[in-house]
Amino acid sequence: MTKQLHQEYLERYEDAVCVDSTLFPELGDLLDELDAAGRPWGIVTNKPERMTEPLLADLGLGSRAACSISGDTLPQRKPDPAPLLLASQQIGVAAQKTVYVGDSVRDIQAGRAAGMFTIAATYGYITAEDDPQSWQADLVAADTGELTNYLLKGVNLDS
Repeated sequence: MTKQLHQEYLERYEDAVCVDSTLFPELGDLLDELDAAGRPWGIVTNKPERMTEPLLADLGLGSRAACSISGDTLPQRKPDPAPLLLASQQIGVAAQKTVYVGDSVRDIQAGRAAGMFTIAATYGYITAEDDPQSWQADLVAADTGELTNYLLKGVNLDS
């Protein structure tokens, strides 16, 4: 029954993959700054590719991202580090010099296992029961503005 419900969920989600979806406030500005500085960024999600690619295209991110790793790109999914390591390889930046931002404990677990610097976002798809402070991320960002400050200083785009 659970597999059937999951399949039904995926079918419904696929039919409405980008309905009312938008970037988080200020995220577009951050990506513009990273692009202008020649700093590659990518996306690692557990969503299947058939949903990831249309969503990224509709949001105007598909051609901008240095990589897009979906939940079915590899046999492993987050919290396994393999998708993050593949992303690091595709963008040409060593995992140890990569920052991974996530809004779930499995994101932070995967980033830490991959040897990446991790930032937990306390906004996004988290629930009231989630406790980002307990995920053992290197930093915790309360909003996109705070994330921007961390990243710009971390990649030396801001003094």
